[in-house]
Formats: sequence, structure tokens, C-alpha cells
Amino acid sequence: MPPAHLAKVLVSPRSKGNTTGFSRTYGAALRKQLALKPGASLRPAARIGREALASGLDAVGLVKLHERALIIELSRGVASGSNGGMLKRASAFFVEALRPFESAPRPTMMTNGRWHRQNAMMGPRRAELAAIRRELKRETGLREGVQKALASSERRYDLLIQRSGRMQAHLRRLSHEILSAHEEERKKISRELHDEIGQTLTAVNVKLSALKIQAADNTKGLKTRIASTQRLVERSMHSVHRFARRLRPPLLDDLGLIPALHSYMKDFTKRTRIPIHFAAFAGVERLDIDKRTVLYRVAQEALTNVAKHARASRVNLTIVKLRGDVFMDVQDDGKAFSVERALVPMRNQRLGLLGMRERVEMVGGSFTVESEPKNGTTVRAQIPSGGGRRGTRCAPIGSWS
Repeated sequence: MPPAHLAKVLVSPRSKGNTTGFSRTYGAALRKQLALKPGASLRPAARIGREALASGLDAVGLVKLHERALIIELSRGVASGSNGGMLKRASAFFVEALRPFESAPRPTMMTNGRWHRQNAMMGPRRAELAAIRRELKRETGLREGVQKALASSERRYDLLIQRSGRMQAHLRRLSHEILSAHEEERKKISRELHDEIGQTLTAVNVKLSALKIQAADNTKGLKTRIASTQRLVERSMHSVHRFARRLRPPLLDDLGLIPALHSYMKDFTKRTRIPIHFAAFAGVERLDIDKRTVLYRVAQEALTNVAKHARASRVNLTIVKLRGDVFMDVQDDGKAFSVERALVPMRNQRLGLLGMRERVEMVGGSFTVESEPKNGTTVRAQIPSGGGRRGTRCAPIGSWS
């Protein structure tokens, strides 16, 4: 029997490795087999050999494992009988345990342990590759997100470019309409000056020439002819004043918006026989001259449209202040029309509503038109005043009928 210290060396921790657990299993199986009677079945040995092969041990490893287990059993002296009989039965057990290795393919038997060791070494590599795959997946997701954002930006930029093109075309049409309207207005003023004032001044000149000749011969009826000539001069002065008010009303600069509207609406009712109810808050005069001019022009154009197209029997014009903005409404009870069609420059022969909207937007305001059958038309101009939020009630200024 070998000394005990030799058994301790052979089973020292330095020689255990990764087969410590299976070494205990093999030792227990060998101890159980040695405790049986001679000639007992060796099936447990074959089973333990198959388990050794499946666990990754090679034949050399099994030999070392058997030596350690046998030394331990010899040192314990657990088996009955002589050591020779024990060694014989242990040898038979070992031979039977080796049979699965003999039937296994040689490459498998030689590399089984090596494969398991390499497999253990590949564990960290697999974890590293898995981390790399996750990082690649994340970067792929980020790239897909960036590509989607770029595609969305391209579509948005295309829409903005298309909208910009439409706005440029709209501005070109509007500029053309403005130039055409200015030229038409000049033509109309030139024709009226020639037809009205020119003819009147020609008649005045003819009468003055006749008076000059008649004054030398006979003074009878001179006063009547002078009065007739004065009436012609007065009519010319009225025409000149009307043209001046149409181009730029002096009252707007000298007295303010309310007196200018008061004068224009009084003349409007006199010409068209359409009564107007006018109400406004006095604080509207604190607006700067540009905003007051816009309100005047919008009211002027709205009333011109009423006279030409609405066939209205009454008009209400109100100017109020609400939530820091000035609202001017021109409401009539005339016939309705298509607002969308009227606001398209190509379909509108004159500026009309389009010109009013451009004027209001020029000073930072907004312009709306509502027209419904049996309810008439309401033209609204909203202009910021920079004042407080509380509403200001308007006082009636006058009514003309």
C-alpha cells in the first residue's frame, strides 16, 4: 500500500482542474464496485465511461482520474480481501470504463478535452461578438432614423419650395394687377379731367370772351352772364375737390380718420341714396397715420363695392377696440357672392378685395370677408393697436339717409 502522503500529493488541488466534480463521481462508483462480490456486473463502469466521454474527458484524463481514485481506495483499505483482488477488480472496472473511448472516433477521443477547453476560451469572445452585434444594430437603427429624418426634411423642403414658387407667382400677378389698376385709375382721372374740368374751363373762357366784347357795347344783362360764369367756375372747383378727395382726402391728415369717413359717407349717401349708420370709438385717432389710412381705404373700397355690386338698402360701419386690436366692420344687406373666387387675382379684373387684404396685411393686420345669401356681406379689417386687452365701446357718430 502506498504511503498516505503520496495519495495527498496525487489528489492535491494543483491536479484537480475542471474535473473535480466528475472525479468524486468516478471515485464513488469505483468504491461501490469494489464493495461488491467478485464477478459482479460491470455495467456501472460502462455507464461511468460514457459519462466521462460526454463530459469532455479524453482517455488520458480518465487514466489519471482512475489512478487518483484507486490510490484513495487503497489508502482507506475499505475493500475486503487482499489488495491483489482489489486491484484485479479495479482493473476490470477501468477496462470496462475505457470501452466507450475505444468505440468513439479517434479525432473525437483525442480532441474532446481540447474542444471543451477551447469552448470555454470562446465564451468571452462570444460575449464580445454579441456586444459588437448589439452596437451594430443600434448604429443601424440610428442610421435608419437619420435617413428617415433626411427624407422627411427633403419632402418638407420640396413643399416649401413649391409654396415659395406659388407665392412668387402670386406676387407677380399682384404686382401686375397693381400696375394695371394704377394705369386704369390714371386713365379715368385723365378722362374725367378732360371731360368735366376741361369742358367747363373752355365754357368759362368762351363766356369771358363774350363778356369782354359785350361790356364795351352794352352793359345790359351783364350780371346774369357773370353769375352764369361763376357757376361754371364753382362746378369746376367741386370737380377738382372731388378728385383731390379721391386721391388723398385732406381731412384725414388735418382732422383725423373719423371726420374723413364722416365726409366721405355723407357724400356717398348723397350720391347713392344708401343710408349708412356709423359708430366708432374716439381712441382710433391715436393710431399712426399709416394704419388710419389703411382703415380709410378699406372703408372706401368696401363702400364702392356696395354701390357697384351689392344692391344693398342699408350699410353699418363700426370701429371698435377689443383685446388690444382695432376692428372695423363694413356690413351691408345686399346680395352675396363667392369670396374665394373674388380673392383670386386672375379672376378679378380689379384689385377690389385683394387690394384691401394686401393693405391690411401690410400693417400687420388680418382681413376677412363673409358673404351669405339673405345675410349680406361683412368686410372686417383687424389691425393691432398696441393697447390694452379690455374692449372699448364705440359711440355712434352719425347716420345718413
